[in-house]
Amino acid sequence: MSSSLLPLNSSFITTHRPIKARTNQTQGFRVSCNAAPDAHNDNKLILPESQKLILPNVDRRNLLVGLGGLCTAASLTSLPAAMADPITAPDITSICKDASAGIRNKEDAIRTLKCCPPSLGKTIKPFVFPKERTVRMRWPAHNGTKEQVEKYRAAIQAMRDLPDDHPHSFVSQAKIHCAYCNGGYNQVDSGSGFPDVDIQIHNSWLFFPFHRWYLYFYERILGKLINDPTFALPFWKWDEPAGMPIPEMFVPATIDGKPNPLYDVYRNPNHIQERIVDLDYDGQDKDIPDKTQIDCNLSTVYRDLVRNGADTLSFFGGVYVAGDSPVGNSDPSVGSVESGSHTAVHRWVGDTTQPNGEDMGNFYSAGYDPVFYIHHANVDRMWKLWKELGIPGHVEPTEPDWLNASFVFYDENEDLVRVYNKDSVNLNKLKFNYMENSKEVFPWRKSRPARRSKSSQVQSTEVVKTVDQTKFPVRLNKILKVRVKRPAVKRTEAEKETANEVLLIKKIKYDSGNYVKFDVFVNDILKPDQPPTSPCDPEYAGGFAQIPHGNMKSMFMTSSARFGLTELFEDTNTDGEEYATVTLVPRTGCDDLTIGDIKIELVPIPKA
Repeated sequence: MSSSLLPLNSSFITTHRPIKARTNQTQGFRVSCNAAPDAHNDNKLILPESQKLILPNVDRRNLLVGLGGLCTAASLTSLPAAMADPITAPDITSICKDASAGIRNKEDAIRTLKCCPPSLGKTIKPFVFPKERTVRMRWPAHNGTKEQVEKYRAAIQAMRDLPDDHPHSFVSQAKIHCAYCNGGYNQVDSGSGFPDVDIQIHNSWLFFPFHRWYLYFYERILGKLINDPTFALPFWKWDEPAGMPIPEMFVPATIDGKPNPLYDVYRNPNHIQERIVDLDYDGQDKDIPDKTQIDCNLSTVYRDLVRNGADTLSFFGGVYVAGDSPVGNSDPSVGSVESGSHTAVHRWVGDTTQPNGEDMGNFYSAGYDPVFYIHHANVDRMWKLWKELGIPGHVEPTEPDWLNASFVFYDENEDLVRVYNKDSVNLNKLKFNYMENSKEVFPWRKSRPARRSKSSQVQSTEVVKTVDQTKFPVRLNKILKVRVKRPAVKRTEAEKETANEVLLIKKIKYDSGNYVKFDVFVNDILKPDQPPTSPCDPEYAGGFAQIPHGNMKSMFMTSSARFGLTELFEDTNTDGEEYATVTLVPRTGCDDLTIGDIKIELVPIPKA
């Protein structure tokens, strides 16, 4: 054995980040090297609680060889996540600082950067599920009754009427997103404490549960303000053609001569009246008919929920645990909905003429637009619909580091409450749900891109380098094409039922102060006389997009993206090809963006 390999009983004296091992109360030290049943169930190193390790900069391969060579190098990539702690929000009223992240032009910022919540001198209480029998039914914003719209306006007006320093005020509620997203809180209470590391609830598996809790309390606060225990939020049903424009109740500046509480002056004026939202918006309006835009939107929703959301991590986003920096963040992957339709709507609504794209175009200011909450209500609904599709692999994360991650909010009684991801998964317990047409087949469910006609394709004669011939990282200041070897070809239907083929764009390093967007196409081999490939076509794998956010100490952040390929290869008649030609097309904010690696993997589908 090499002298560089340290036995487990060696005394490590170091100031490096401590690694807390998950525990097993009845067994001694053991190593589990079983194959993971799915992509997010990492191989776990299990130690007794009393046997915590503090490791210096030891190579993980050497560590496991020192344990007896029980695991192969191929299974080591997830070791840090298996030996960590969940993200734990601190007392938000005592551990908070001004927003400093993702705001390029702070001097001219439209909204305040002082995003800390008011302190009422209260201690944090544990969350208790609501005991009422009534289920709040969220309703489609484009099709609300007169009573629903009037109640909603009255509740928002009541919230606006509160003094700004009240925890239920419109301003205080808007600041929640700013503080959690733009560097307001650190990880002092996460694991053994990381006071110099900020919390970031985007770009990881925290995205969905955080926003669900945010809306949960926001909705209950609004209901209490108008003394209506049945009050429910509307949702912007942009996944249905009739619901794709900004709902009418948000458009007028005044109602009956009085200011409309749902209006926000900082919206893109070109997208307000009679405009169909673009769920793949890249900063430029597309000159296409409304019918085409609607079809493309439905394909985007299908792509977000089915093709690119085929497994837990692809849908929720990458692992994010105590000690991870929002900047490096162990190279996680952003979830399919978050990077797709979610970010597109933020950017499409925000006013691009404002210094930082206020309001919706920047995370620090997004909460000041009432549209933010109905948009995120539909994003939350995407989680529900994704789960209800019943497709193998559509399950929430099961790791303790996800289940036990926690946030702190003011509830409807002005009490500070700590909530956990594990308590966010059951809508029946949370006493809210979404109105759906029981007879409706969701239009996006039938919007898988049409299979490409072979007559429109041609065998490419272009010489394209393989990944092995490409020197990474590669700057994406121009179109990048690369051939990527596939792990398997011509898989049988039975084999496809056991694993999804997934394209990984890894170590995407980008300027977090900018809006960033690039598109990904695979096997685009159309004849020259065919129209250019668009996001409506089967060759379009998806896009990577980010709203400005991050750590101002280092404006550059790192992320990854995942795109499902199983259906794409079928729809482009290229399932038998040994290599896939991957094309990355920069759209905006990519001048300094670099790509660290590109690969294709088979991601196991867990058995039902």
